[in-house]
Amino acid sequence: MSNTAINTAQNVNIEYEFAGVGKRMIAFLLDFVVLAIYIIVMSLTVYKAIGLFDSNNVLGIKELSLLPIFCYSLTLHLIFNGRTVGKFIMGIKVVKEDGSPANLSDFLVRWILRLIDIVLFFGTVGVVTILFSEKKQRLGDIAAKTIVINTKKSTKISHTILEELDPNYQPQFQNAYILSDAVVNEIKDIYRLAGESRDYMTLRELRNRVEQLLNTQSDLRDGAFIRTVLKDYTYLTQGR
Repeated sequence: MSNTAINTAQNVNIEYEFAGVGKRMIAFLLDFVVLAIYIIVMSLTVYKAIGLFDSNNVLGIKELSLLPIFCYSLTLHLIFNGRTVGKFIMGIKVVKEDGSPANLSDFLVRWILRLIDIVLFFGTVGVVTILFSEKKQRLGDIAAKTIVINTKKSTKISHTILEELDPNYQPQFQNAYILSDAVVNEIKDIYRLAGESRDYMTLRELRNRVEQLLNTQSDLRDGAFIRTVLKDYTYLTQGR
């Protein structure tokens, strides 16, 4: 699976996988199921109720009720920041090529080009372009300069803001609790990436930044200092 690097607020690249054609097709089918349920519910309730009183208006009501189906993809992508129900279940979302959130014009371009990608040619154009494009993009993505990425990650404790602690653990930095969850997540990501790439300069800069945030200094080595702060944060915020 191909990856893309998304730049964080701390100017550190975090890699995400491009969503493959399989996940995107399943997400599309899940959205189709949602729309089918909508039609069934409307048929058993609204259409039937109106038909009992005025059958002449049923056709007009049916035409009007198709509007949510027509606008489903565009509306949900806007409301849920690049996701539909199917994408949410499959753990994928639409973002710009640089990783920033897509906006109305981006979603509008993708939505219009669904006509070519999906509707007119029964999805074959979209599937082929996803399979053969470097960034797994359909025509709508290429035109809008968007990508679809996997957002689901492993739920191992090492991938969360929490750290495994010894039962007798005692914190060294008592004010570690002042850090926010978002900052701690950022620290973990930068620490992991710096370790994987052996980027000791970034690790030192991270250590200096954390010392500033906590208004403290330590004799611990850079890596040991960061690990200790993360453990202290876990201890102090989990009510141990």
